[in-house]
Amino acid sequence: MRLLSAFCLAFLVSFAPAFAIAPDEILDDPVLEERARGLSANLRCMVCQNQSIDDSDAPLAKDLRVLVRERLVAGDSDDEVIDYLVDRYGEFVLLKPRLGTHTLILWAAAPIALIAGVIGIAMAIRRRKMMTVDPVAAPRLSDEEKKRLEALLNSKGD
Repeated sequence: MRLLSAFCLAFLVSFAPAFAIAPDEILDDPVLEERARGLSANLRCMVCQNQSIDDSDAPLAKDLRVLVRERLVAGDSDDEVIDYLVDRYGEFVLLKPRLGTHTLILWAAAPIALIAGVIGIAMAIRRRKMMTVDPVAAPRLSDEEKKRLEALLNSKGD
């Protein structure tokens, strides 16, 4: 019984984003609707912030979905719709920011942090290996060094 309940809950939750788009928003032309869905999946809901407007049921997300569809029906290309929304709301409306000079740090931060972490770990491992002295690998004293050491030890005892 628990397994069935868990399955039903998972099934309902997996379709929750599909309920965000109201039937009155859906375009009659399936090609335009597919383009609208593709665009709205990559646009951020300004209210929810970490959801696409396709997944959000906030009133502003609905307005943005309608706006995207209106622009597509008017004949705008996908890039023109995106540019229109970026001009109106800023780059924050994009779930994946564009690569540009102002976003270069954002795009470069993760690889740089990863490389720095790998280098840091390698240095820590190397330092740890250097700190542990292997008695077998320690250099042996030559006969001359042994005699000098013995002489020093004997003279210190006097």
